[in-house]
Amino acid sequence: MQINPPFGFKEIVPLYKNQKVRLPKPGSLPDFVRATNAVPVSYSEFGVACRDYPLVFTSTDEGKTFSPVAVLGVAGQENLYLSGGNWDPAVYVPAYIRRYPFCMARVTLNAVEQADRLICIEKDFLAEDGERMFTDDGAPLERWKPIEKLLNEYEADLERTREMCAILSDYSLLEPFTLQANLKSGGAMNLGGMYRVEEKKLEFLNAAQQKNLIKKGIMGRAYAQLLSLDNFARLLARKNDAAAKTAAA
Repeated sequence: MQINPPFGFKEIVPLYKNQKVRLPKPGSLPDFVRATNAVPVSYSEFGVACRDYPLVFTSTDEGKTFSPVAVLGVAGQENLYLSGGNWDPAVYVPAYIRRYPFCMARVTLNAVEQADRLICIEKDFLAEDGERMFTDDGAPLERWKPIEKLLNEYEADLERTREMCAILSDYSLLEPFTLQANLKSGGAMNLGGMYRVEEKKLEFLNAAQQKNLIKKGIMGRAYAQLLSLDNFARLLARKNDAAAKTAAA
């Protein structure tokens, strides 16, 4: 059995109903968020995430497929939404982070990827002194129900996210761009590898394409992504404030 962990996870294993879990303390964060400048966001999160973060699309296969992310920093391994080790309480925390240490993953068995996804957990969170998520009869306990709800909703949302990105790409609506700025601490900054919706192309779509974008809720999310780019100014302000605090320390 082979399971590939998603970004940020170390070693994941299937969660069995007889296992005990050491649940994270409220407000605690996975280690990976302290050293990353972007985190995935899903279809349903665009409306709220666009208020706090710049939302962009990224590609790991030279533009064949795309994924949306919230930009957290303007340098590698930089998260400007952390304060004293905690997430800024005034901003939205993406579901990708809130679901940790759980996730759903496809399993490869005898070199064949299985169709169904399994609920998995970061192996380090399995512990004999942890909590049971299910009764001896396999019924979910109250503490498990909201976790399962988040996992199932997020998994369904990922399918909508993939469809949205595939349609935007198929309609040639994504364009690469680079953020350039001068920092108050000195020096220029170039942040590349990002894609955004090309707004001027939206008006040249045919009627069927426009109808499809509206019907699937993609049109609204396209504009949410464009509006979110104004948050780069706020992100740079966070960068400058952090540099000022460091200089004053």
